[in-house]
Amino acid sequence: MSANDHDDADREGRNDFEDLQRILGEMLSGQGGGAALDPEQFAKAAGIPIDPQMLQGLFATLQGAMHNPSAEIDWSATRRTAIEVASDGSAAADPAPALRAFPVATLWLDEVTDIGATPDAPRTLGRIEWVQQSVDTWVGLAQPVAESITSALMGALQTQMPEELGDALQGAAPMLRSVGGALFAVQLGTIIGKLSGEVVSAGDIGIPLLSGPGREGGALLPGGVAAFAEGLDQDPEAVTLYLAVRELAHARLFRHAKWLRLHLLTAITDYSRGIRIDTDRIQDLAHEIDPEHPEQIQQLIANGALIPPKTQEQEAAHARLETMLALVEGWVDVVTADAAKRIPGAEAIAEMVRRRRATGGPAEHAFAALAGLELRPRRLREAAALWRLVAERSDVATRDGLWAHPDLLPTSEELDHPAQLLERLGLGGAAPETAVDEFDAALAQLLDGELPPHAGGEDGRDEGGAAPTTPPAGS
Repeated sequence: MSANDHDDADREGRNDFEDLQRILGEMLSGQGGGAALDPEQFAKAAGIPIDPQMLQGLFATLQGAMHNPSAEIDWSATRRTAIEVASDGSAAADPAPALRAFPVATLWLDEVTDIGATPDAPRTLGRIEWVQQSVDTWVGLAQPVAESITSALMGALQTQMPEELGDALQGAAPMLRSVGGALFAVQLGTIIGKLSGEVVSAGDIGIPLLSGPGREGGALLPGGVAAFAEGLDQDPEAVTLYLAVRELAHARLFRHAKWLRLHLLTAITDYSRGIRIDTDRIQDLAHEIDPEHPEQIQQLIANGALIPPKTQEQEAAHARLETMLALVEGWVDVVTADAAKRIPGAEAIAEMVRRRRATGGPAEHAFAALAGLELRPRRLREAAALWRLVAERSDVATRDGLWAHPDLLPTSEELDHPAQLLERLGLGGAAPETAVDEFDAALAQLLDGELPPHAGGEDGRDEGGAAPTTPPAGS
């Protein structure tokens, strides 16, 4: 091929790229007659609310990604979108009940755990504050999957594009990747914004989303607490107090075991980096999507249709994560149950917390599909039984001391066979296997609501040996 032929090919490639850029620009700006993009249809495809102001911001984001393409995803779009979704105009809830609950919860926790209070004071947060302080953690969890999806989509385009348009695609690749990343960032922001209306506390998801000076003392979202209390046949103040006890127990654990937060987040991101998008599935789905129903695109992504089944390595990593999450939530459940015995209806509130955690909300499910991982402590029952057993056969100090280092924590095998942990702790002679099995069975019934909350001894004492008491006046 002569030099002139090379020049002609380069010019054709640049012209094709410029045409593609022009068409996309007209679509985003609403110009170009029939080529204009219907904002409502686009919003359905992206899974975002059909709001004129939000759509204007979205199109500005996509235009910026098109005109200034970058290999990196602009996650500032996630922050902006999440704040816009969280700013839904609803009235702020009263923080006073939570502020009254924190001192009482602190005193009760001091009675049941050797892990002390955090230096940071507990706080209340509005939806927007929660978004601003947690969005960086969400981005860190989603980023590996976002990069896999954009790379897979580009690979699918390259294999499906006619050969004569190869040069145009080569030139447009940075722009398309940038626009695809911007779309993912916007959708993630939408999910985080919706989550802000569902969560009740900073540790509600199972991992501490907030970090940094002044943010490790725990936090309640009064709006989320009020929404959770609606429909429960319980006093809202009692619900708030119970949730305050849970949140402060969670905050104490992660402040005490300083290695724990990084350990969990690293395990999650390592797992997510192992995700590979099924490009063959992308091609199949392209033929299944009805152009008249663009919301199908968002549904397919939100349902995790692009993420193939886990590899053996990921299954093993997932099992380790679930064990760790179960140990965290099991400890929090046991400590909360001990500290909240004075709250009328505590067991009924605990049951609703368990059900809510087991089912999750729509936004949480959507994030699970995007990040490729559900943060569900599926072995919670076994973990709670084990923590209770260690405290009964030894003491609270021994139970809480196991959080000093990850190597000291119960293993998955010890969750299956608690006698192994008792043997390791030198408590084997105190609890034969039959007694362990009987305890596990009784606790499982209690967690399932099959036993009344105080069906323990004949003297009316509960399983922990403490007689029921009424809360002191003013608490």
